[in-house]
Amino acid sequence: MTTEISGAAGEPSSMRQISVTSSSRSIAADSHLRCTLETPISFTLMVHHIVLYKLNPEVTPARVEAMMMNARMQLLKIPEVLSIKCGKRIDPELDWPFFIAIDFESMDKYAIFREDSIYVKFVEEVIKPNTEDSLVLDFEMDPGKDVRFS
Repeated sequence: MTTEISGAAGEPSSMRQISVTSSSRSIAADSHLRCTLETPISFTLMVHHIVLYKLNPEVTPARVEAMMMNARMQLLKIPEVLSIKCGKRIDPELDWPFFIAIDFESMDKYAIFREDSIYVKFVEEVIKPNTEDSLVLDFEMDPGKDVRFS
Protein backbone atom coordinates (compact mmCIF):
# COMPACT_ATOMS: atom_id res chain seq x y z
CA MET A 1 0.00 0.00 0.00
CA THR A 2 1.28 3.51 -0.81
CA THR A 3 0.19 6.90 0.46
CA GLU A 4 0.68 10.19 -1.38
CA ILE A 5 -0.08 13.68 -0.10
CA SER A 6 -0.26 16.42 -2.71
CA GLY A 7 -0.95 20.12 -2.73
CA ALA A 8 0.65 23.40 -3.68
CA ALA A 9 3.50 24.73 -1.57
CA GLY A 10 2.19 27.09 1.08
CA GLU A 11 -1.34 25.72 0.73
CA PRO A 12 -3.04 25.00 4.07
CA SER A 13 -2.89 21.32 4.98
CA SER A 14 -6.71 21.22 4.99
CA MET A 15 -6.65 21.73 1.20
CA ARG A 16 -4.20 18.93 0.38
CA GLN A 17 -5.19 15.69 -1.32
CA ILE A 18 -4.39 12.32 0.22
CA SER A 19 -4.25 9.28 -2.03
CA VAL A 20 -3.89 5.73 -0.68
CA THR A 21 -3.26 2.92 -3.14
CA SER A 22 -3.54 -0.76 -2.33
CA SER A 23 -3.15 -3.73 -4.62
CA SER A 24 -6.87 -3.87 -5.39
CA ARG A 25 -8.25 -0.31 -5.14
CA SER A 26 -7.22 3.28 -4.85
CA ILE A 27 -8.90 5.55 -2.30
CA ALA A 28 -8.59 9.33 -2.59
CA ALA A 29 -9.70 11.60 0.23
CA ASP A 30 -9.31 15.28 0.93
CA SER A 31 -8.92 16.62 4.45
CA HIS A 32 -12.71 16.76 4.84
CA LEU A 33 -12.74 12.94 4.59
CA ARG A 34 -14.77 12.67 1.41
CA CYS A 35 -13.67 9.43 -0.18
CA THR A 36 -13.92 8.12 -3.70
CA LEU A 37 -13.05 4.69 -5.05
CA GLU A 38 -11.29 4.50 -8.37
CA THR A 39 -9.61 1.78 -10.35
CA PRO A 40 -5.82 2.07 -9.99
CA ILE A 41 -3.60 2.62 -12.99
CA SER A 42 -1.36 -0.42 -13.13
CA PHE A 43 2.01 -0.52 -14.84
CA THR A 44 5.28 -2.33 -14.35
CA LEU A 45 8.44 -0.34 -13.94
CA MET A 46 11.11 -1.30 -16.42
CA VAL A 47 14.65 -2.22 -15.35
CA HIS A 48 17.80 -0.50 -16.62
CA HIS A 49 20.78 -2.76 -15.86
CA ILE A 50 24.24 -1.21 -16.16
CA VAL A 51 27.54 -2.99 -15.60
CA LEU A 52 30.83 -1.09 -15.56
CA TYR A 53 33.98 -3.18 -16.07
CA LYS A 54 37.67 -2.81 -15.29
CA LEU A 55 39.63 -4.60 -17.99
CA ASN A 56 42.66 -6.82 -17.59
CA PRO A 57 45.88 -4.94 -18.47
CA GLU A 58 46.53 -7.06 -21.57
CA VAL A 59 43.16 -6.23 -23.21
CA THR A 60 43.81 -4.23 -26.39
CA PRO A 61 41.51 -1.63 -28.00
CA ALA A 62 40.79 -4.18 -30.76
CA ARG A 63 39.70 -6.69 -28.13
CA VAL A 64 37.35 -4.10 -26.59
CA GLU A 65 35.77 -3.58 -30.02
CA ALA A 66 35.30 -7.35 -30.32
CA MET A 67 33.71 -7.45 -26.84
CA MET A 68 31.27 -4.72 -27.87
CA MET A 69 30.34 -6.58 -31.06
CA ASN A 70 29.90 -9.87 -29.17
CA ALA A 71 27.73 -8.21 -26.53
CA ARG A 72 25.34 -6.85 -29.16
CA MET A 73 25.32 -9.99 -31.32
CA GLN A 74 24.88 -12.49 -28.49
CA LEU A 75 22.76 -10.71 -25.90
CA LEU A 76 20.18 -9.41 -28.40
CA LYS A 77 19.33 -13.07 -29.14
CA ILE A 78 17.80 -13.33 -25.67
CA PRO A 79 14.05 -12.59 -25.90
CA GLU A 80 13.90 -10.77 -22.54
CA VAL A 81 16.36 -8.07 -23.71
CA LEU A 82 14.51 -4.96 -24.93
CA SER A 83 17.65 -3.01 -25.83
CA ILE A 84 21.37 -3.10 -25.26
CA LYS A 85 24.06 -0.47 -25.34
CA CYS A 86 27.74 -1.00 -24.75
CA GLY A 87 30.78 1.16 -25.13
CA LYS A 88 34.23 2.22 -24.12
CA ARG A 89 35.38 5.17 -22.07
CA ILE A 90 36.35 8.47 -23.64
CA ASP A 91 38.58 9.72 -20.81
CA PRO A 92 41.53 7.32 -20.29
CA GLU A 93 41.80 8.47 -16.65
CA LEU A 94 38.45 6.94 -15.69
CA ASP A 95 38.51 3.66 -13.77
CA TRP A 96 35.84 1.81 -15.73
CA PRO A 97 36.84 1.52 -19.42
CA PHE A 98 33.95 -0.66 -20.64
CA PHE A 99 30.20 -0.82 -19.98
CA ILE A 100 27.11 -2.76 -20.95
CA ALA A 101 23.59 -1.38 -20.36
CA ILE A 102 20.50 -3.51 -20.93
CA ASP A 103 16.80 -2.70 -20.59
CA PHE A 104 14.21 -5.22 -19.40
CA GLU A 105 10.44 -5.05 -19.20
CA SER A 106 10.44 -6.16 -15.53
CA MET A 107 12.49 -7.69 -12.72
CA ASP A 108 11.01 -11.06 -13.71
CA LYS A 109 12.41 -10.71 -17.23
CA TYR A 110 15.78 -9.66 -15.77
CA ALA A 111 15.82 -12.80 -13.58
CA ILE A 112 15.08 -14.99 -16.61
CA PHE A 113 17.86 -13.25 -18.57
CA ARG A 114 20.44 -13.95 -15.84
CA GLU A 115 19.83 -17.69 -16.17
CA ASP A 116 19.69 -17.80 -19.97
CA SER A 117 22.34 -20.09 -21.47
CA ILE A 118 23.41 -17.42 -24.00
CA TYR A 119 24.09 -14.94 -21.19
CA VAL A 120 25.92 -17.52 -19.06
CA LYS A 121 28.12 -18.46 -22.04
CA PHE A 122 28.78 -14.77 -22.84
CA VAL A 123 29.95 -14.13 -19.27
CA GLU A 124 32.19 -17.21 -19.26
CA GLU A 125 33.73 -16.65 -22.71
CA VAL A 126 33.82 -12.86 -23.11
CA ILE A 127 33.53 -11.11 -19.75
CA LYS A 128 35.51 -13.26 -17.30
CA PRO A 129 38.65 -13.69 -19.47
CA ASN A 130 38.89 -9.94 -20.16
CA THR A 131 37.83 -8.20 -16.95
CA GLU A 132 39.17 -7.96 -13.42
CA ASP A 133 36.34 -6.13 -11.66
CA SER A 134 32.79 -4.95 -12.24
CA LEU A 135 30.24 -2.57 -10.77
CA VAL A 136 26.57 -3.48 -11.26
CA LEU A 137 23.90 -0.77 -11.14
CA ASP A 138 20.20 -1.62 -11.52
CA PHE A 139 17.55 1.09 -11.81
CA GLU A 140 13.79 1.16 -12.13
CA MET A 141 12.63 3.21 -15.13
CA ASP A 142 9.40 4.80 -16.17
CA PRO A 143 8.04 2.68 -19.04
CA GLY A 144 7.45 5.82 -21.14
CA LYS A 145 8.62 6.19 -24.69
CA ASP A 146 12.00 7.59 -25.65
CA VAL A 147 12.02 11.30 -26.41
CA ARG A 148 12.76 12.01 -30.06
CA PHE A 149 13.96 15.37 -31.30
CA SER A 150 13.38 16.57 -34.86
